[in-house]
Amino acid sequence: MPNAKILEQKKAVVESLTDKMGRSVSGVLVKYQGITVEDDTKLRAELRKANVEYTVLKNSIIGRACDNAGYADLKSELTGMNALAISYDDQVAPAKILKEYAERIESFELRGGYVDGKVLDAAGVNELANIPPKEQLIGKILGSLQGSLYGLAFALQAIIDKSGTEVAAEEAPVAAEETPAAEAPAEEA
Repeated sequence: MPNAKILEQKKAVVESLTDKMGRSVSGVLVKYQGITVEDDTKLRAELRKANVEYTVLKNSIIGRACDNAGYADLKSELTGMNALAISYDDQVAPAKILKEYAERIESFELRGGYVDGKVLDAAGVNELANIPPKEQLIGKILGSLQGSLYGLAFALQAIIDKSGTEVAAEEAPVAAEETPAAEAPAEEA
């Protein structure tokens, strides 16, 4: 039977993880097995660069934190050795980075995750990883808006050009008729 001090430490770890999961916008659970030290070091560096927290924890701790944070459906994936990657500002970053490693390392696999309060299975995490980066999505939206505005501007300019040539054509004979009359009295004088 564990002593009170160890139980308090575990409770603190669960509370901390629960808080992190509650504040985060996304998290991905992976089967942490069969990864070399070199690959693990590269993975952790890449995750740190993307501001993603990555921790290997006992399944019981992750399970209790999932219960407390409202992600109880994620507990069904807690078998074997697992790690949890949590992001506070980018919903896609953990899934993208971990999917890349899961494709290269056969025993390293995506188990599930959550995004904005919704639990995802492995297929959902894969779909999330396939979403283009935020900057690229914003660029596409701005490009489509800009394209529509350019189309409107060209259409308006065509209307102006068309009506401008008709007005110029109608005004040209009037201007030609007025010019000789205005010059005629100057010649007589």
